[in-house]
Amino acid sequence: MEISPELWYLLPVSIIIAMIAMSSGIGGAVFFSPLFMLGLKLDPTIAVGTALITELFGFSSGLIAYVKTKLIDYKLGMNLLMFSVPFAILGSYFGNEIPPVALKAIFGAGIIFIGVQLFSSWRKEEREKNETEREKEFEENYESCLIDNTGKEYKYTICNKDMGRIFAAVGGAFVGMISVGLAELQEYHLVAKCKVPPPVAVATSVFVVVITVFVASLGHIYKFTTHADKQMFGEILSIIIFTAPGVIIGGQLGPMLQKKMPEDKMKVGVSLLFILVGGILLFTLAN
Repeated sequence: MEISPELWYLLPVSIIIAMIAMSSGIGGAVFFSPLFMLGLKLDPTIAVGTALITELFGFSSGLIAYVKTKLIDYKLGMNLLMFSVPFAILGSYFGNEIPPVALKAIFGAGIIFIGVQLFSSWRKEEREKNETEREKEFEENYESCLIDNTGKEYKYTICNKDMGRIFAAVGGAFVGMISVGLAELQEYHLVAKCKVPPPVAVATSVFVVVITVFVASLGHIYKFTTHADKQMFGEILSIIIFTAPGVIIGGQLGPMLQKKMPEDKMKVGVSLLFILVGGILLFTLAN
């Protein structure tokens, strides 16, 4: 089993991807899966599993950073995990039964949908910027309040909790099948719909995703260790040996970036990138 040193470039790429993921609350696998499929020509099933394992390292690093900020709403997180974890297990099982071409198509269509939803939520936020009355009412009527490690208060209310649970279940299933969906749907529900302050939404999302991805990745790890031949296992190891330290570093830098980046520009950029990557994936299916 040989490690491929020519994959060194995955280290800096992983740092950048993890920084974007941790600062925006978007799952890093949404970037890694297409990279592995298109750039490294991996089978979609292998690409998804490798992306999940990589994301687990990055989100775990980011979780440590966010725990220090005291921005995680653990009550909300546990509520969502009750739905995301069991559906992630189901998604992992059925994901292994789906043909690679279909899996790639589902992935491409899925991230285009998520990109469109994020872009639409940004447009809605832009239209609501001048609603000062609504903002005042929101400040006076709230159910939850978190105080971060700097003493700053975040007041918010979790709206439409049933819809949040449905998103957690659907997102968990998608994480198990195609490695993406949970963080993105939570971002849409918490930030766009409920107006939860982005720092709280991102930190809580990271907490939920870490545990869900850990559960979802167990099935893929088992498959790699029991069914993969030596060449395939060596290829996966060659990737992770560069991506794992990269996402660990990026996971620590992401929360710092989150405080400095304009939220609207970050959301627009990520949503357009999703649509572009999804389009490229679907285009490669037709050619």
